[in-house]
Amino acid sequence: MGMQSGPQDELVTGINVTPLVDVGLVLVIIFMVTAPLFELPSLPVNLPKTHTKEGKEKENITVTITQDGKLAVNEEEVASNNLKTVLENRLKLSTEKHLILRADKESLHGDLLLVMRLAKELGAKSMAIATEPLSN
Repeated sequence: MGMQSGPQDELVTGINVTPLVDVGLVLVIIFMVTAPLFELPSLPVNLPKTHTKEGKEKENITVTITQDGKLAVNEEEVASNNLKTVLENRLKLSTEKHLILRADKESLHGDLLLVMRLAKELGAKSMAIATEPLSN
């Protein structure tokens, strides 16, 4: 019952998972910090303010129109002569075929109408115009 002084031949069969958990938690924190950065729009738009209610969450196609007439489809900048092709491809892949129009309040009315007409011709089933809520 005394202490053994010779070499011990026991194998370590357990795995220390503490470092693995530490790495996993660090990755979760990194993703939580960087995720909001991916939601920033590629084109800055000053949306009009109005009383509004939240729409249902759908599979959306977003078309952005800036003050100076630049266009983006799902945050990907598109030349105006390629808009029809890009929008047609996105609508074909979409099951909902719901379009959200993000037009700057200083953008031209004609640009918005052009995109709406084009989307309707290409088969968009519904459209919504994005706004910001009025601050009381």
